[in-house]
Amino acid sequence: MPRRRRRSRCHPGALPFPVMTADPVTAQQLSPGAEVPATVRASLSPSRAADFKTCPLLYRFRSIDRLPEQPTVEQARGTLVHAVLERLFDLSPAGRTPRAASDLVAPQWERLVAEQPELAALFTDDGEARSAFLRSAAGLLQGYFTVEDPRRLEPAERESLISAVVDEELLIRGYLDRLDVAPDGALRVVDYKTGGAPREAFEARALFQLKFYALVLWRTRGVVPRVLRLLYLKDAEVCDYTPDADELVRFERTVVALWRAIEAATAAQDFRPRPSRLCDWCSHQRLCPSFGGTPPPFPVGPNPADSLRDSRSRPVRPGTDE
Repeated sequence: MPRRRRRSRCHPGALPFPVMTADPVTAQQLSPGAEVPATVRASLSPSRAADFKTCPLLYRFRSIDRLPEQPTVEQARGTLVHAVLERLFDLSPAGRTPRAASDLVAPQWERLVAEQPELAALFTDDGEARSAFLRSAAGLLQGYFTVEDPRRLEPAERESLISAVVDEELLIRGYLDRLDVAPDGALRVVDYKTGGAPREAFEARALFQLKFYALVLWRTRGVVPRVLRLLYLKDAEVCDYTPDADELVRFERTVVALWRAIEAATAAQDFRPRPSRLCDWCSHQRLCPSFGGTPPPFPVGPNPADSLRDSRSRPVRPGTDE
């Protein structure tokens, strides 16, 4: 089980962990801008994989129909906090203070609105609501300083896109919030969460995304990340998990099997809803048969496989817990 620690303080650059190397691998790493190999027929990100696991119809709406979704305040807040934490490490170590982080909130919000104008619709003509939103983001950043001291950190990568080809035909990829590399080469994958920490029974769901990243890193660098770390800023809580190579082999099989299930559903044009408590937050209830709706006609085109390609850029966060 993952190890939980409340109000813990990490010590970057001093990860006393052995480097775990993998057997020779055949996965192919793609550098930014590189052409996707001709053998690749589809791509999958942890977000879209989680969509299919949660509800196949939700996957269809987002990845095949590509139905628009108006960002929620929670998603926008998560995106803003992530943006501030990324920019915080542009400052000198001594300058990475709570005050500096708070000072970044407003300008980073303005930048996000300029890049994604739909965010402006969240606070039309309501200056007080916008101010309260910015204050809430600043409050989450204070939670960050409770669990980490960024003055002692020098991340190797921030908000970086990583990718690999597995099973010769599937491109798996995703954006890392942060990657720390110890002097001995040990890797720590860090993911910021702006929602509350889940109960231990639901931590596997939260760790799915990090295991996805761990698989990509192992298959491209030959090193199993020593620590997968979830930072829950709202609750000032840290959840650490240590994977091993055997576990990632099993996880790779799971990812490939999930992709094949997506392919089968696409070929049959059969994406069924899977009702759960998460339906309360779904943007597509009016089109869902579970709520009396009817999905739109299934898209058709000259190359149906293209509908499986998860090629969207990274806008607002896809879930309220991120």
